[in-house]
Amino acid sequence: KKKYPAVVYVYGGPKSQMVNNSWLANYRGWELYMAQKGYIIFCMDGRGTSYRGIQFEQETHNHLGVCEAEDQVVGARYLQSLPYVDGERLGVHGWSFGGFMTINLLLRYPDIFKVGVAGGPVCDWKYYEVMYGERYMSTPEKNPDGYKNSSLIENAGKLKGRLLIIHDDMDDTVVLQHSIGFLKACVKANTYPDYFIYPGHPHNVSGPDQIHLHEKITRYFEDFLKQQ
Repeated sequence: KKKYPAVVYVYGGPKSQMVNNSWLANYRGWELYMAQKGYIIFCMDGRGTSYRGIQFEQETHNHLGVCEAEDQVVGARYLQSLPYVDGERLGVHGWSFGGFMTINLLLRYPDIFKVGVAGGPVCDWKYYEVMYGERYMSTPEKNPDGYKNSSLIENAGKLKGRLLIIHDDMDDTVVLQHSIGFLKACVKANTYPDYFIYPGHPHNVSGPDQIHLHEKITRYFEDFLKQQ
């Protein structure tokens, strides 16, 4: 009889699998913590991820962020069909490629996803390391439309919901240029994300500071999703 807010935990990048036949389906402590606090937690693997065949995996080639987002929306629509989910209170959270997907979903589908927390997000694939970026996107010279369409910086003006971006000041995988470039585009477009830096960490927060990180993420959803 009760309706709960829901948070989609997303990664969605090539060569990944988030859901498998293992104890707790590969969930982490944070997902269980959020469930205890009254959230439905949802995770799925869309096109571009592994172990569904080469066609399924290569659907995203040269246009990262398009069909992966479409598939996450199918999952969101399923959540909205459940009688115990409040379909107006859907959030999304992810890190790295999942951070890219978090912002991407807020920009592409603002009427579905209302609150997002993006960690270490790739904001423009031309800034990312060649080994990964050009493997899945080719070069900017050969694939200019793909790079433009997947750029969060190009679409910063579409932000409507609440967004918290978290970045580490020593991140040498997704360098700060990504999120700083996105912030600059948001200022120009008059959109208003929130931003938080973790000092002294590389591409993810490790050690005791993880407690602060996960509480920071949780508080953002408590403030802007659960209280709607």
